[in-house]
Amino acid sequence: MNRVRRVAAIAAAAALLAGVSACSSTGSDAEAKVTLQYWMWDDTQVPAYQQCATQFEKENPNIKIKISQSAWGQYWTNLTTQIAAGSAPDVWVDQVSYYPQFVEDKQIVDLEPYVKKDNVDLSQYVDGMADLWKNGDARYGLPKDWDTMGLVYSKADMQAAGVTEDELSKLTWNPKDGGTFEQTIAKLTVDKNGHNGLDPAFDKNNVKTYGFLPEWADGSQGQNGWGNLAFSNGFTYSNKNPFGTKFNYGDSSLTDTVQWLADLSKKGYAPKLDTQSTLARSDVLASGGGALTTLGSFNLAVYKGKTDQFGFAPLPIGPEGRKTAINGLSDAIYAGSKHKDQAWEWVKYLASADCQNTVAATGVVFPAIKEASEKSAAVREKEGLNAQVFLDEQKAKDGTFIIPISLHGTEINQIVQDAIQSVALGSSSAKSALTKANDQVNALFK
Repeated sequence: MNRVRRVAAIAAAAALLAGVSACSSTGSDAEAKVTLQYWMWDDTQVPAYQQCATQFEKENPNIKIKISQSAWGQYWTNLTTQIAAGSAPDVWVDQVSYYPQFVEDKQIVDLEPYVKKDNVDLSQYVDGMADLWKNGDARYGLPKDWDTMGLVYSKADMQAAGVTEDELSKLTWNPKDGGTFEQTIAKLTVDKNGHNGLDPAFDKNNVKTYGFLPEWADGSQGQNGWGNLAFSNGFTYSNKNPFGTKFNYGDSSLTDTVQWLADLSKKGYAPKLDTQSTLARSDVLASGGGALTTLGSFNLAVYKGKTDQFGFAPLPIGPEGRKTAINGLSDAIYAGSKHKDQAWEWVKYLASADCQNTVAATGVVFPAIKEASEKSAAVREKEGLNAQVFLDEQKAKDGTFIIPISLHGTEINQIVQDAIQSVALGSSSAKSALTKANDQVNALFK
């Protein structure tokens, strides 16, 4: 892949004199115009970051930014391939589950020397976000955004079931009887004869609208579903996070949670995994096939212009309180880049108030800088998207947890994913599947 374009229309003698420092291994190539390849996966964010790139190029005329976007799965496959070939992009959007392996394999740059040299103010970011990217004394990213989880519901289904917004905001949950959360899910589940899940005449094999749409493709994190409930039930991923070495996937706080979710399908309140629509949960909700599901603040824009049909509520309160995963992204510099100094200038700009306020103006995500987060929320409010649920959860004392950050992230993800899906398919109990999976995960660290 050609990652560098140079302006070379200069005489040979001038090139010999002026180009020596630009190409020297001991000098800087700041005077030569270079193109930095920048990769990202979220197509909804490309316009905002293109605005950032345009402004950055005006301020740094010797650096051009070329943005490439691909969907999530393809993104990581392509990145792995390009790293192996030694031709990865200069900068890419990074995620906490992936970066430890990049660190272990020495594929990304420690930014701490740059951060100290340029006195980057780490206090400007939402609490905890800057620490996600630290490993000992090294730092492998600066925060660019954050997200929390909530619920999205069909207003028509809520009204038909007689469930109020106030009730939704106070839902309770436990893995024994499901609390008012399960009662509400049952009320929202309606069979094709019009009976809801609490009616003795309810036909669980003939459902028209499921009360809840679970996310079963949630890896080892459970960010979009089981993780939030499990943490509200006392679960923790490992002995420490980040960089845990002993995991707890076999703990009853998780196995009871996953079993409760799987049992919703047995009761007819949620679709079974083997018959679940291939449509996104948001599409199933929109088509009337479901009444309630989880939602990340990063997907709030899906409901722009539809708030007369859909509303948002906080996650239910579990035995240990209301808990939500909080996640964030950063930008990594490829260790093999020939233009690390220029790449740093771009990464620093991406993490600056100038760029993050530009992103905030689109209302697509919550930028990591505190003031930009508030700005993004205000933009969404003007668009009819009340993001207060997600802001309140982020600010709540002891209300958030970070998804697992560790070595062997890809392997752990697959092991836990397979175990949980076996429970969803009914081929194994949660206790059996997750105890076995936990042994496999911990064996990776021996």
